[in-house]
Amino acid sequence: MFKKIPLHSQIFLGLILGLVVGLTFIFTNVPQWITLELIKPIGEIFVRALKMVAAPLVIASLICGIANLSDISKLSRMGTKTIGIYILTTTFAITIGLVTVNLLQPGKLISPKTRSDIEAKYSQDVKAKKEQAEEVKEQLVLQPLIEMVPENFVKAASENSRMLQVVFFAVLFGVALLKIPENKRSPVVAFFDGLNHVVLKIIDFIMIISPYGVFSLICTLLVEVAGDDPNKVWGILKSLGFYALTVIIGLLIMVLVVYPMLLRVFTRKNFSYKAFFKGIERALLLAFSSSSSAAALPITIECVEKEFGVSEEVSSFVLPLGATMNMDGTSLYQAVAAVFISHALGYDLSLGQQLTIVFTALLASIGSAAVPGAGLIMLLIILESIGVPSAGLALVLGPDRILDMCRTAVNVTGDATVSMIIATTEGEKLKILEDKKETVEVE
Repeated sequence: MFKKIPLHSQIFLGLILGLVVGLTFIFTNVPQWITLELIKPIGEIFVRALKMVAAPLVIASLICGIANLSDISKLSRMGTKTIGIYILTTTFAITIGLVTVNLLQPGKLISPKTRSDIEAKYSQDVKAKKEQAEEVKEQLVLQPLIEMVPENFVKAASENSRMLQVVFFAVLFGVALLKIPENKRSPVVAFFDGLNHVVLKIIDFIMIISPYGVFSLICTLLVEVAGDDPNKVWGILKSLGFYALTVIIGLLIMVLVVYPMLLRVFTRKNFSYKAFFKGIERALLLAFSSSSSAAALPITIECVEKEFGVSEEVSSFVLPLGATMNMDGTSLYQAVAAVFISHALGYDLSLGQQLTIVFTALLASIGSAAVPGAGLIMLLIILESIGVPSAGLALVLGPDRILDMCRTAVNVTGDATVSMIIATTEGEKLKILEDKKETVEVE
């Protein structure tokens, strides 16, 4: 009976059950070890399995995608358009975040007592993140460009946080393939094409446990947030609710206004946004539960190809690149969080300081790893760049895990949107953008 339920519905049921079981455990005082030792490992296995295939998928799909272009000029054209649109959407996201937080000003609602409670609770976490941020700050101005080139490709491929290095190598490898004779190129392309299909089949196997993985991740998240004193934690989260709402409002504007607008502008076609969400539903649920666009990448590629009709040539180039440099949700969150912390600590930011946030967040989005928590390290750098004490990071650590889930889902939505735009501008006919007689539906 359960097998007859569509996979995306199974994943959603897993998410709901995770919420119900997690809350039940919290308010019935079930010992934490039951969750941490019996339930949490399932989620960790699931996420590890997805990350396991991320590097081979990026390598195989990018190399095949570039090699199949058979034209360097087409690669250059696609690359320029893709990076340009990613920078555009990230700039939109940061601007929306700043406008929203300046209008609602949630930071001015934090009471001094709540502020001191939060700082005391998360002081150790702030210290750890500050040490990581100091390492980044000491780097050269062009260090991100240097870091893009791997010293050891095998080492880069073994760490998901170095995915940009993997992308660099794969692109270089693909371009080199285009420059060698056909009889030498064909067997290499055939190998990576076969590898790509093998990885996709492995993903099918992994997805069998996805409902259980999502259940475990959500249940564990709730129990870990509550800790030994759920009432105190919920009180802190309630006081920060308006801040979280501000971030979510900004994210909703990106999803419900900016992305549909860009699709209409670039494709000039009617489309059903409900169908768009249904098409990437599985990818969104995985991004939401894992807080990692890298972990969701295999499913995102599968969704845009099967549900929207984006060619493998486009998806295998645009989406891996997006998972490493297109962090719209993260950039918006960083803008909101920086102003929120500033207001909460009694700092009023000038126009120049807010422009600094735009520039720094834009650069940070390119260098952020596609893994949970990476945005916090970049947030510390933003705070330092505008002269706000980095200890203020403690103010946003409470609800950060939940907001991380939301902004990762927005990152994936942005990646899927850009892949459709690039595919359309390359002359592809997409299922969701076909001309229809009915009125466009944007929800």
